[in-house]
Amino acid sequence: MYILGDIGNTETKIFFVSKKNKILKKINFLSKSVNINQLENLFKKNKIQFNKLEKILFCSVVPNTFNIIKNFLKTKVKLKCFEIKNLNLRSLIKIKVNYNQVGSDRITNAISLINNKHNFIILDFGTATTFDVLIKNTYYGGVIAPGVRLSLKTLSDNATLIPKINLKKINKVIGNNTITAVRSGFFWGYAGLIDNIINLIKKETRKSFKVIITGGFSNLFKNSIKTKAIQNQNITINGLIKISKLIK
Repeated sequence: MYILGDIGNTETKIFFVSKKNKILKKINFLSKSVNINQLENLFKKNKIQFNKLEKILFCSVVPNTFNIIKNFLKTKVKLKCFEIKNLNLRSLIKIKVNYNQVGSDRITNAISLINNKHNFIILDFGTATTFDVLIKNTYYGGVIAPGVRLSLKTLSDNATLIPKINLKKINKVIGNNTITAVRSGFFWGYAGLIDNIINLIKKETRKSFKVIITGGFSNLFKNSIKTKAIQNQNITINGLIKISKLIK
């Protein structure tokens, strides 16, 4: 059994995966509030058999959380706890940008899709809204825009008369009260941002792309943008499974 983990700015997901790439269990928790006692309870509750572990691999954009998890696992097993950037990924992907400045999650997502035939734009609705450009077997970089949820929270936290709002699809553009006006601004604003950035990437590269969307708001936007997009919520774990083959 393998432990494969995705440590994001907001949430950490830990998958327990069989040698045949079947997901056996999954644990979720908030990244920045995790501690050793919480991990002890979570692993105990899920009846994890540490003696059956063979590989441990994470993609992480929160070094402190990764170190806490790594130190916890050190007390349970003698296996090395890898972060994907500890491995030589050159056999899987070429990277055209500064390797140290690309988030591990973005590299993992790109490796998940790479097939040497198609070009991809990967749109991930996380803490940030990111666009990653994959041309055949090469990662070319991307775009980082403010995250939808974070932007909504920032607005309600800093504008006294704007309440906390759950974003959902809205048919009309002109709002008739504060809530519908904010919903319209965020829904149609982000839909326009998505289509515009994708079109600019196509124009700049002069290439066609398959667009893959993932993350929290992908359900909301998958049928609300003009661009044809395929939703894939397993992109990161599939990338981790691919990368785990490098660990001998």
